[in-house]
Amino acid sequence: MKEWGRLLTAMVTPFDKDMNVDYEKAVELANKIVDEGTTALVVVGTTGESPTVTSEEKYELFRILKNKVNVPIIAGIGTNCTRATIELGKLAEMSKADGALVVVPYYNRPNQQGLYEHFKTVAESIDLPIMPYNVPSRTGGNMEADTSIALSKISNIVAIKEASGNMDQITKIIAGCHEDFLVYSGDDGFTLPTMCAGGYGVVSVVAQVAGRKMRDMIDLYVNGHIDKAAKIHQELNPLFNALFITTNPIPVKAALNLMGMEVGRPRLPLVEADEKVKETLKVELQALGLL
Repeated sequence: MKEWGRLLTAMVTPFDKDMNVDYEKAVELANKIVDEGTTALVVVGTTGESPTVTSEEKYELFRILKNKVNVPIIAGIGTNCTRATIELGKLAEMSKADGALVVVPYYNRPNQQGLYEHFKTVAESIDLPIMPYNVPSRTGGNMEADTSIALSKISNIVAIKEASGNMDQITKIIAGCHEDFLVYSGDDGFTLPTMCAGGYGVVSVVAQVAGRKMRDMIDLYVNGHIDKAAKIHQELNPLFNALFITTNPIPVKAALNLMGMEVGRPRLPLVEADEKVKETLKVELQALGLL
């Protein structure tokens, strides 16, 4: 969906000291991210700790952010159960969300036919534009390019978040889908390479820390200033790596806390960043003038 824009940010879910969702902080963080150039928000995806946020909490986040933030809200509804995913999709519809992010089912590891049937069934069951999310490092299985291309022919499957880390696969998807089907990088470090291959943009983690630089890089590329865009990519690359030196969203939550945006620690079984991770983050944030 072109109205989602090119810089989608997968925002963290803030928790208070009692580990309850901090809805006021979520609105504050969302508006900060938007002010820095984000064109749409992905709410309660992997970065938002979707496995440990309840359905009721997800609905409240979708609803509140839809009412308080002036960009499209893409609701993270994916689970490893097709029925549960549809139920979350119905909550996303009720919240007036603008789209749904649906991760490849994890743990049960369906084959390619199972993946196709899962996404097809979800798409037929909810009235929202859908973005499948392929992230083999988290799900234990890869959705192959041919499956993604087949899904692109379903009318309300409109985009894909591709985090396979495989440029051959990403390029095959771009080449095999019609031009209105949008391919977003699911890895910040692959944003520029994916756009150079014909992709549309990124679903970013880094943008909630360095949003202006991510937006500048994308805008420079789109306007033909490829050398300048590449310079920003090179400048940001150490931060890309630092924010994934341990399980996401542990580092990005720590980075936001260091920057004064108190979003709390992750819910168990994820734990707070240790001092070594925090020191690495400090170095990279200071190098970019973000601390």
